[in-house]
Parts: sequence; structure tokens; C-alpha cells
Amino acid sequence: MEISSATDSVSILTPALLEARRTGHPVASEIVRQIDLTVEEAYRIQSEVARATGPVGGFKVANKPDAPRIMAPIFSKDIMTAPAVIDVPRDEEIGIELEVGFRIDRPLPDRTSPNRRDAIAECLSAVAVIEIVRTRLPMDATPVLKLADNQINGGLVVGAPVADWTALSLGSVSASLDLGDDRILDGTAAVPGGDAFENFLVLEDMLGEHCGGLQPGQIVITGSLNGLPYLRAGIDIRGRIDGLGAVSLRLNGVA
Repeated sequence: MEISSATDSVSILTPALLEARRTGHPVASEIVRQIDLTVEEAYRIQSEVARATGPVGGFKVANKPDAPRIMAPIFSKDIMTAPAVIDVPRDEEIGIELEVGFRIDRPLPDRTSPNRRDAIAECLSAVAVIEIVRTRLPMDATPVLKLADNQINGGLVVGAPVADWTALSLGSVSASLDLGDDRILDGTAAVPGGDAFENFLVLEDMLGEHCGGLQPGQIVITGSLNGLPYLRAGIDIRGRIDGLGAVSLRLNGVA
């Protein structure tokens, strides 16, 4: 298959990602190697996939000082309440990230509202979240291709919401994460970008109406506290963030 333009790339990768979501089989390497996307085109693909797959139940944002700010939708069908059990293929590598998240409890104030920062905070509850990282692409896909694939989000497991969170320090948190018998995080962890609420504000400013915009009931996640370890099914995962509580899941292996 010869791909002659970026427009062709968008029109080819969009249905390929939808098919990968339907079948569980990644997009073929020979297709991916011929696709050269811009960031704008990656966001077009996000929108097209969301239109076909939706509804959107949340968003992720990356706000690292040494990298471009990026965002991606997360589908409602992939968001679960802790404790959760998730069936995944036994031979698939699954990424796990413990994160500070926010649940939008009511419509956000418009841009002319006074004291808007504080008004936004009053619309949110904070939550401990585990992001499940799964790709519909070959593992060596480029960053912009991963962006088109919803920044390789595979789902969220969400802890109990905390309404009274504004006195908490959400730039550096005390947290733990156990992958089976291995504790891979124990103690102080920095939120990427420096502050979880600032990351939410960055997303709100970037997002606009992309994939429907921010809506009540959605979850926004703000960056991994523990890097991105990969593991296989048949394991219990337990996370905790001081002030936000616990979140857990079991990855159950299926054929």
C-alpha cells in the first residue's frame, strides 16, 4: 500500500485503529511505517475515532516542561470503579501508571467568571487513578502515532472521590504502588509538570471543544507518579495516594 499524502494517512489510520479496537489485533507494521502525521492530524484522528467509538468519559494530559503539551480522550466504556477486574490477553504487555485525577462534578464556569481558578476547583473532586496503558500500534510506533492512538490509553480504574481536596499538596505526593509482591513506589513522588491542578487547567485551556470538551462526570488524569512499567496478566495491582485513598485492580489473563 502506498500512501501519497497526509490526508490519505488520516483516512487510512483512522479505520485501522477502529479495526484494531474491534479485534484486539494491532495495526500492521507495514501500514504504520508509511504514515507520517503532524500533531494536528493526530488530533483529527482522535476526533474521528471518538466519533465512532464514544462516548468520551475523560481525558489525559501531559504537561512536562521539557516536552510539548499533549492531550487525549478516554472512552467511558474503558473507565471502571475500583476495585476492578480486567480481562486482558495473557501474552500482552500492559503498562500501569498511578496518577492524581479529577472528577468533574458540575459544569465548569465560563471564561468571564470572576475568580475563575477557584471556581473551577469548586467543580472538581480529586481521585486516585490507575491508568492502564495499551496500544493499538506496534510497540515501536512514533510519539505522534501514539498521540493519534489516544496516547495509548487502555482504560482507567478510579478510586473514591475526595470533595475536600484543595488543602492537599498535589505537586509532590506520598504514594505507594504494588505490582503483585513488588512495591515499585513507596514514598514521595512528583506529579509531572509540578502540580496536578495546574495540569488540569492546562488541559482545560488546550481542549476547547475537542472530542466534545470537558463535561460533568468525566475523569481527567494528570501524569504518572511511577514511570511506565509493563507487566503481563495474572497480577493484583494496588495503589495509594495519601489524602486521596486507595485504588486497585486485578489483571486477569485470558486466551
